[in-house]
Amino acid sequence: MTVLRADDAVAALKAAAEPTRLRILLLLSAAELNVKDLTRILGQSQPRISRHLKLLFEAGLIERSREGSWVYFHLGASALARALVEHIDHGDSIVARDRDRAGSLKLEREKAAQAYFEVHAAEWDQIRSLYVEEAEVEGAMLLALDERRYDMFVDLGTGTGRILELFSGRYARGLGIDVNHAMLAYARSRLDRSLGGSAHVRHGDLYDLSLADGAAGAVVMHQVLHFLSDPARAIREAARVLGPGGDLLIVDFAPHELEFLRERFAHDRLGFSRGTIEQWVREAGLEPVLARDMASPPQGRHDKLTVSLWLARRPGTAAVNQVRSTHSRPFENVR
Repeated sequence: MTVLRADDAVAALKAAAEPTRLRILLLLSAAELNVKDLTRILGQSQPRISRHLKLLFEAGLIERSREGSWVYFHLGASALARALVEHIDHGDSIVARDRDRAGSLKLEREKAAQAYFEVHAAEWDQIRSLYVEEAEVEGAMLLALDERRYDMFVDLGTGTGRILELFSGRYARGLGIDVNHAMLAYARSRLDRSLGGSAHVRHGDLYDLSLADGAAGAVVMHQVLHFLSDPARAIREAARVLGPGGDLLIVDFAPHELEFLRERFAHDRLGFSRGTIEQWVREAGLEPVLARDMASPPQGRHDKLTVSLWLARRPGTAAVNQVRSTHSRPFENVR
C-alpha cells in the first residue's frame, strides 16, 4: 500500500475541497474525458475546467495523456483518490445529473465509433474468414499466459480493445496503444462500458513507447507485426518495457503467399517464420518459451492462413504471480 507524506495528503485534500473538483473526480472515475467533454457535462467554461484539472493533476489525484491535439484525463491510482470517490454521495441530485449528461455524451461517442467500425467491418470479416475461428485463437492466448496476473498489462496495436477485454481480471492496470485515432475512439467507448476504468487506451508509436523501462508485466502484439515495416524494432521496444519475468505474447500469421492482403489491406509482411521470430526475441534480450500453430492450410488449399502464437519471457523473477507453465524448451511446438 502506498504511504503518503503528510504534506502530500494535505495538498491532495485541499485540491479536492471544492464541489466542482469533487464532481470531476467522480466523472473521471467512470471514464476518460477531455476538457471539452467536461465543459459540456458540467456547464462551465473551458478556462475554469482547465484550472480545476490542473490543480487535481498537480495534487496527484488524476492522470492525463495526450492524444493528438486532445488531452484525456482519468482518476489517478492513489488510494486517496479512490477513497474520495467512494465516499461521495452518488445519490446526490447534482451527481446524478452529471452522470446522466456523461451517459448522453458516451452514447454520442459510441454511435460515432460504431459508424466507423461498421464501415470497415466487412474488410475485417473477409480477413477473419481466411483463418481459424477467433475464439480458438483467444483460447490459445489465455492458455499461453496460464494463470498469471500482472500489475501492468500492455496491448500494442489495441484496435477495438478486445485483447484488454479478453484478459480482464488478469491485470490491475491495462493499457492499449494504437496509432489510429478512430479505432481509439471506438476502443475507449467499448472499454468504458465493459471494464469501468481498469483499462485505458492511448495514442502512441509502437517504435517509441512512452513507458519506462521494465514498466510492464506483459505485452501483447496481436495481429500487429504484419502491418509494420520494421517488426524487429517493434519487438525490441516491446521487450524494453518488460520487467523481470515479464511476458511478450505475439500472435500473427505464419508465412503465406496471399499477395492481395498486401495490396488491399496494407499488410507489409506476408507472415513470419518461427526462426525469424525466435531470432528477433533473442536479439531483444528475451527467452523463447512457446510456439503454436493453428489451422494449417488443408492439403491442396492455398487460400487459408495459419495463425501462429509465440511466447517469450524476460529472464528474471516476476514481481507478481510466478510462472506456472511447464514449457522449458525454446519455442516448444504445441498444436
